[in-house]
Amino acid sequence: MTKEKITIIGGGMTGLSAAYLAAKDGFEVTLLEGSSKVGGLLNTFEIGGNQLEHYYHHFFTQDAEFHWLLKELNLMDKVVYHKTTMGVFRNGKIYNFNGIVDLLKFRPANLWDKFLWGLSTLYLGKMVKWEDKEHIATLDWFYKYSGKGMTDALWKPMLDIKFGPYADKVPLSWMIGRLAQRLNSRSGGDERLAYIKGSWKVLLDKMVEELTAMGVKIKVNEPVEELIIQDNELKGIKTSKNKYSGGKYLITIPSVYFDKVKNLPQSFGGNGVQYFGAVCTILELKKKFSDIYWMNVADEGYPFGGIIEHTNMIPKEEYNGSHILYLSRYFAMSEDLAGMDAQQIKERMIPPLKRINPEFSEDWIKDVHVFKTNTAATVCDLYFSEKVPQSKTELKNLFVANMAHIYPDERSTNNSIRVAAEACGLMGVKTGHVPYGASLSGKIGFGNNPFEKVS
Repeated sequence: MTKEKITIIGGGMTGLSAAYLAAKDGFEVTLLEGSSKVGGLLNTFEIGGNQLEHYYHHFFTQDAEFHWLLKELNLMDKVVYHKTTMGVFRNGKIYNFNGIVDLLKFRPANLWDKFLWGLSTLYLGKMVKWEDKEHIATLDWFYKYSGKGMTDALWKPMLDIKFGPYADKVPLSWMIGRLAQRLNSRSGGDERLAYIKGSWKVLLDKMVEELTAMGVKIKVNEPVEELIIQDNELKGIKTSKNKYSGGKYLITIPSVYFDKVKNLPQSFGGNGVQYFGAVCTILELKKKFSDIYWMNVADEGYPFGGIIEHTNMIPKEEYNGSHILYLSRYFAMSEDLAGMDAQQIKERMIPPLKRINPEFSEDWIKDVHVFKTNTAATVCDLYFSEKVPQSKTELKNLFVANMAHIYPDERSTNNSIRVAAEACGLMGVKTGHVPYGASLSGKIGFGNNPFEKVS
């Protein structure tokens, strides 16, 4: 027997996962996407004869929810695991940063600071309770317990480049999630990351195929414009093309777009949540830039904070011998980067590469691609849990699950699945078969708040 209707607004990974779970449990599902295709931040483009994500992607060995979905979709044969390397560019020099030996060779800090850094990192990543630390600013804690040398040389530059004007307000709970994720992906000092052979397009294509086979109606180019409300109950919605009525509704779009929906109550969601934008400048190169997969740029004066050399994880042969380099930068909407076009971004991003690798020449470049989004991540500040909306809203039949619910974890495909599962559970969808992994997402807004405000 077909169960009641569920209409999902937003075709990113959270919306797609929710649609899959609901359809699998027999619900009649409609998925509405405002743009021309589903996938959101997971979408890809052609480069070097293959597909590649607009924004760099990998996943972790402990991502239980994502591994579950890949098994459901019979895609595990497409998963490849690779040992990867990290590095730091500091004081004009590249340092490997993969274990205790590399730490000892890191010259920008003294031995005592390195000891404090190692001890505090293990403490945060392995022992401390993230629920108790939301009231503490990460930088304040690092300066107190992790040593001034390592904080100045590593932590502060990394937080500055990621959070900009909000760097001094990042709660320690968020950092605990980051460290736990990275430490748990390591074995014997080596970090193993996973990738989908053929790119995330393989996942998106399979998701659309499976959803269609299960009867899910996928509608693109249909942004929601109005809610139809009667007696504090959501009866239906209007898009730019159609009207939909009956059943429950799940909104998965970023809260910055809520004001575009007519009749959405002011008290609904949002709660002052702000978003960072992100830009990825992707270079297709004739030569390798470095031997490092993930290089954090910790010196001032650089327009990017991360150099991710994708072909130091996935062989260059997958891209007709081209080397693929991401130059990544988050930005606040108040920064000038937010208003730059692709050509301006190229002109800013590419020249500084020669200061990192003096041998680099623009003659190496085969092609350049620029992708920019204004909703890459939420701005997480102190007591951010108070801004996370309740998934079950004050309007009967209306639910929300979006990027805010990923806190205190980091945006990822795995965490989107976890948030979707939590929201579906509130709507009466069976989700007990979705495993719980190491994700810290979906802890807030789904019936209880694990944070207790500490004065």
